[in-house]
Amino acid sequence: MKKQISAGVLGVLMIGLIVSACGTIAGGAIGAGTGAAIGAGTRYGAKKGAIIGGGAGAAAGAVYDILH
Repeated sequence: MKKQISAGVLGVLMIGLIVSACGTIAGGAIGAGTGAAIGAGTRYGAKKGAIIGGGAGAAAGAVYDILH
């Protein structure tokens, strides 16, 4: 009985964590794609641009999640 209750509570907490991190994940994905495109277009390198863009996008998404 205790295992079933703990599993249910753990499941609800995990769903809450995933939903609350949605902006961070989306920001990182959008930032990585944008950074790769800009990096490839400017001959800086798609890989470097994706890394920088992913970090910046994830940071912006985290700030958005905190404020909203």
